[in-house]
Amino acid sequence: MDPAPRSVRTADAELDALIADLPGLPNRPATDDEIATFRSDGVVLLRGVLPEEWIEVLSGPVDRVVGSGEAVDLGPMVGAAPDTPAFAGGVDHWRSDAVLEAFSLRSPLAPLVAALLGSERVHLWEDSVLVKEPGSPFPTYFHSDDGYFHLSGQQVCTTWVPLDPATAESGMVQWVRGSHLGDVEYRPNLFVTPEPIPGTLGEVVPDVLGTPALAERLVTFDVEPGDVTVHHARTLHGAPPNRSDRRRRAVSVRYTGDDVRYLHKPGLPGRPGLDEVADGDPVGEPWCPLAWPRS
Repeated sequence: MDPAPRSVRTADAELDALIADLPGLPNRPATDDEIATFRSDGVVLLRGVLPEEWIEVLSGPVDRVVGSGEAVDLGPMVGAAPDTPAFAGGVDHWRSDAVLEAFSLRSPLAPLVAALLGSERVHLWEDSVLVKEPGSPFPTYFHSDDGYFHLSGQQVCTTWVPLDPATAESGMVQWVRGSHLGDVEYRPNLFVTPEPIPGTLGEVVPDVLGTPALAERLVTFDVEPGDVTVHHARTLHGAPPNRSDRRRRAVSVRYTGDDVRYLHKPGLPGRPGLDEVADGDPVGEPWCPLAWPRS
């Protein structure tokens, strides 16, 4: 097997120069209150932390990923008609796109994550593009991200970066505060259906909206480009359909911290390098590049 985790991409000196000039640090650090909120609630909104230069440069790659089919329309999984406004999602675009690679490894996200997790080192696990077109009727069914990862440990989180203003009407994410503190392992689903992925282990995710004890703990935010939400990988979350006339585009990047180890889980798809590691091995190079600290 080729030991290089990245796909080969065409060299582009002009693009590389543009990327090199993009800010590597946030507009401001996470505050003590924001760090405390992340650790108690399992989710925090960081207002205005992402420099606008990143929003400008991300739009093109996201539109390319969706237009090329690298981010797959999830609607057909539940029998949606071909002309139904799409909910597109995909993972690991950083492996083939220079801008998305730079965003995952050299943007302000990793230092923010290091502070929230209280981790000396931060490694990239994966990135994801998530786009709900105007009128997309598909909810994102509630799930916790850790069920999709071949990982164990507590220092795992997901960043969610909006490229468009997003509200409940356009399908903004909702989180169950404090749900990361429990010890229940939930089975992953395919986002547009609550049915768990066959062969996976754990409990089926409950009907959050229909369970008062969970529904009363829901939190969501109206966000603008430049804002970043960060949630713990064990935090239950989902999103309503896009009932608005505007797109809901987001880039989501998932990171691991010091205590995270590999754990092969049945029923989940493989990933590059997974057959090269054993349960209990620390997550790191070459398959999960170091994002923080930077040399």
